[in-house]
Amino acid sequence: MYATLMHAPGDVRYERVDDPKILHPTDAIIALSATCICGSDLWPYRGAQPFDEPMHMGHEYCGVVVEVGREVRNIRPGQFVVGSFVLSDNTCPHCRFGYPSSCEQREFMTGAQAPYARVPLADGTLVPTEEMPTPEQIPHMLATSDVLGTGYYAAEAAGVKEGSTAVIVGDGAVGLMAVLSARLMGAERIIAMSRHKSRQQLARDYGATDIVASRGEEGISEVLELTGGIGADAVLECVGLQQSMDQALGVCRPGGSVGFVGVPHEVTFSGEGLFFAQKRLFGGPAPVRRYLPDLMNKVLKAEIEPGRVFDLNLPLAQVAEGYKAMDERRAIKTLLRV
Repeated sequence: MYATLMHAPGDVRYERVDDPKILHPTDAIIALSATCICGSDLWPYRGAQPFDEPMHMGHEYCGVVVEVGREVRNIRPGQFVVGSFVLSDNTCPHCRFGYPSSCEQREFMTGAQAPYARVPLADGTLVPTEEMPTPEQIPHMLATSDVLGTGYYAAEAAGVKEGSTAVIVGDGAVGLMAVLSARLMGAERIIAMSRHKSRQQLARDYGATDIVASRGEEGISEVLELTGGIGADAVLECVGLQQSMDQALGVCRPGGSVGFVGVPHEVTFSGEGLFFAQKRLFGGPAPVRRYLPDLMNKVLKAEIEPGRVFDLNLPLAQVAEGYKAMDERRAIKTLLRV
């Protein structure tokens, strides 16, 4: 089959590779219904995450099971499934505590920007549906695999609750899903920090009550003005850069929380500054597997439409153009049709 490999920064190719095979008795093989490009895929694409050999790309996926290993008990061929970008057994102490993204057998999904993919730890990672989703539902189901679950975790980590004020730092796909998630969790006021009109509109559609276009100290001042000088109860940091973290901490009120899900790149803190600021920090890889049943059910009931975040739809063979469009900010998130 053909699949996506990144050979070097800026060098993405759709080329022939071996078909995936069952390597362990807990594996499954799925035929993907759709896949996509993640914002985190842009880190190596831009040279910010070094690698020594070609990487099989793709960790967001949904599709139909075609084969399972002999020890797989809960997943069977013919089922439509969604899986987390973190592979987990869903039975270890960390999984049972609600953090499958820290599973004792944790692996990270790769190779999903392809027609077929091998999914290790299939019983713990994959969640099946009772019926086959419609073609219209596929993009929304795909979004639950990572980007929606990550935005949801940002809201949970930041302590969003009924009636709270939330600020979302970052207007990429995760940031927009964080806006949606803050609304689902009952935030009364949702301030999205965004400088791009199309993203501002989608943020409003997902529940943002206010938009702040400024960044840095000016952006912090505008948020403080909107909140009467108090700051936000919950701040959802969805970028992973020093500027975005500084902004998140700057708009958070004393006693508030910053939920950070943007993978940090050279982000540092002052211990003394954190001590006197009295602000909570919590984040990490999202425990998407914990959220999947509920989020998938919301999609199937048409309560949410997270797939609207895909604003570029391309055949998988044009994956290189999808990376380029996201790198140049011509697209929020690229859906790849298999």
